[in-house]
Amino acid sequence: MTARMLLAAALLALPVGAMAQTPQERIDGARARALQAGIPISLIEAKIAEGRAKGVSLDRMAAAIERREAALEKAWAAMGRSDDVQPAELGVAGDAIAAGVSEAVLAKLAEVSAGERRAVAIAALTQLVAAGHAPQAALDRVTEALARGGDALANLPAQAAEAAARRGPPAGVGRPATAGQKPVTTPPGNRPPVVPPGG
Repeated sequence: MTARMLLAAALLALPVGAMAQTPQERIDGARARALQAGIPISLIEAKIAEGRAKGVSLDRMAAAIERREAALEKAWAAMGRSDDVQPAELGVAGDAIAAGVSEAVLAKLAEVSAGERRAVAIAALTQLVAAGHAPQAALDRVTEALARGGDALANLPAQAAEAAARRGPPAGVGRPATAGQKPVTTPPGNRPPVVPPGG
């Protein structure tokens, strides 16, 4: 067998994804995977349009679209691939996965919410996780807000942000110094801030 034939055989043995793809081929591949998974293609097209509007390079756009497609696929699976899941709900569910919400937590929330409230509940959960709440704790708060009804769910992210602002930075994290000042450090516990000597 000649060297050329050996090289050809080795290339044929490689998985398709192992061969270099252009950014456009990667984008087309993400579209195809979304269609195959049953994900509304409008969610992928919206990400493409966003990248183009921002003037993002094709390389970066391809990476962002691949991440978006993967997050949507995980979200779709977590929500049971149900026909009653609307594109807007799946879109915010994809955002939740991208923010670090687990598929298990997302599945639990999808079980206890429905319709328009589901999209709002998932968005609130995502905001809480992005603000630093543990996913399970965020799920508990959203579930409680769903049970209370009214505006409790819509007000939840703002209330959590206000509570976090009242608590201030975590122990040991100082406030940023302004020009000409030394930073103020906050020791562990509930003691008041201590200004270093000469500050």
